[in-house]
Amino acid sequence: MTMKAARGAGNNPGEDFRNTSGATVQLRNLSRSFGTVRALAGLTLDLAPGELVALLGPSGCGKTTALRIVAGFETADSGTVEVDGTDVSGVPAAKRDMGMVFQSYSLFPNMSAQENVGFGLRMRKLGAAGRQRRASDLLDMVGLAAQAKQYPHQLSGGQQQRVALARALAIEPRVLLLDEPLSALDAKVRLQLREQIRSLQQRLGTTTLFVTHDQEEALSMADRVGVMQDGRLEQIATPDELYAHPASAFVAEFVGIMNRIPGDMLDLLGGTATATAPGDRAAEPSGGMDALVRPEGLRITASPNGNGIVTSRTFLGQLTRLSVRLSGDVVVQVDQQSTAAAGISPGDAVEVSLANAPVLLAERN
Repeated sequence: MTMKAARGAGNNPGEDFRNTSGATVQLRNLSRSFGTVRALAGLTLDLAPGELVALLGPSGCGKTTALRIVAGFETADSGTVEVDGTDVSGVPAAKRDMGMVFQSYSLFPNMSAQENVGFGLRMRKLGAAGRQRRASDLLDMVGLAAQAKQYPHQLSGGQQQRVALARALAIEPRVLLLDEPLSALDAKVRLQLREQIRSLQQRLGTTTLFVTHDQEEALSMADRVGVMQDGRLEQIATPDELYAHPASAFVAEFVGIMNRIPGDMLDLLGGTATATAPGDRAAEPSGGMDALVRPEGLRITASPNGNGIVTSRTFLGQLTRLSVRLSGDVVVQVDQQSTAAAGISPGDAVEVSLANAPVLLAERN
């Protein structure tokens, strides 16, 4: 998209920074090894125009390697990266028309915030007046107009990351790549920035690939979340689908909190539940299987002859999380409305039962 040199008087900040149609991105059978370590094992992933996809997984699962291959900073051993149907696997990083935001900010310490934002525009030979207007507009968009003349060491971590985001967006990239951009920030700033990043991404319509190990970030920001393990994509789905219908025990336990209960103890919990194995296959619990149940999939009531003893309670606002020890030293987490849990304390005997919620059966560890 061709960028205008100036923003019309009276328009909203950032009006010149609209991508009316984001790019399609296709990763096809990407493989990459570092010595004997296989970082990617045939990763295939499609991003729709304007979509924000998060790659989620533990350290070493291959998510950052995938991002760096898309950016052009790493080369795949095999497979391709296509943008709008064109194979860019052999295109240098500087010519891929992608913006990238790193965890470490990577700002130039000898440049002001405005100069940092305008750096990519200077490399594209945009004149000084145009660069200044563009950088001013973007700093306005990220709420840093007053800090335009300040240097990185004069800015907080959250402000530096917003400058890095503005710099990435200044060139109006077809694809925005975010490499754990919030992990170095404190919780309150992370919350504010993830909302701002998502709002800007939706407003601009930029196709975005976001890498994180933080499940809350992934679930709250992304249109779809891909969970990775050992260089492979275990499942990709919308956040609610991923949470409610995990395709494997790994996904179930990595996304959200999951109780693992021996399958032969389900009768002790009573209630009703639909038990499935990975792939939505109906299954019968057995001694060699574990039942995976979310904390909200269990109910709890005070009962002197109950099947468990409360060991701890954690107030979470609207919900209270109760840890309960069942027979056989099995400890489960139960989420209860705080009003209903008000009279339950550590040491109390309680009855834990299954709510009408899905139960995933998995092989015992």
